[in-house]
Amino acid sequence: MDLNADLGEGFGHWTLGDDKALLAVVTSANIACGHHAGDPDTMRETCASAASAGVAIGAHVGYRDLPGFGRRFIDVAPDTLTNEVLAQLGALSTFARAAGTRVSYVKPHGALYNALFRHEAQADAVVDAVRLFDPTLAVLGAPGAVWLKRAAVAGLRVWHEAFADRAYTPSGALVPRGEPGAVLRDPAEIAARCVQLATEGWVRSVSGRPVRIQADSICVHGDTPGAVEIARAVRGALESAGVAVARVESPLRHTRQPA
Repeated sequence: MDLNADLGEGFGHWTLGDDKALLAVVTSANIACGHHAGDPDTMRETCASAASAGVAIGAHVGYRDLPGFGRRFIDVAPDTLTNEVLAQLGALSTFARAAGTRVSYVKPHGALYNALFRHEAQADAVVDAVRLFDPTLAVLGAPGAVWLKRAAVAGLRVWHEAFADRAYTPSGALVPRGEPGAVLRDPAEIAARCVQLATEGWVRSVSGRPVRIQADSICVHGDTPGAVEIARAVRGALESAGVAVARVESPLRHTRQPA
């Protein structure tokens, strides 16, 4: 099982989360590309740190919304959205190359991530951007999202993810952040859920009903309070359960470790 986290989300003198500590735990880093967060200094430093740690780099693309941290829907024209995603991919790819590595995949951020579940025009716009920039890139998102279906049709590699620190509705959607209990806090509870997800393919929803989720990767949000402790608990619990924690493209993926 791959572990991913949203990193590089500082801007100027403002920092968010403990990126270096998380890079010692996760196997993939979704790095902000300057539109919802991040700046040239932050992108270069985070890419260099990820490369040093042997962590895969993903482009965490979002709406051009620094004040709202990319968590507000923007009804941007599809052609403009394609261009904005292309600009983000180009920027992060430059810093990844400077660090001696490359961008491996693309994961949308925040409101764009949510919009791409059902917004067909924006889904096509993001898929077009990835295809035009580098059709060998993988795309990472939640099972059932329209944009992942369009990506598969376009011939892109599709990876599915689940969220360690977010609650699910009975339909399999994330509980909106503004609702009580949407963000999980207890590392032990979160770790147990992740083991269940990795070994049995389901988690319990807020109603108590099981939700089946097939995931290639588990996300720990870097801005969740206690993110480092949560990530360490999740990785430790997975490894104790015999689940190899490795990048999606690693040959170790989905193998069982000896007891």
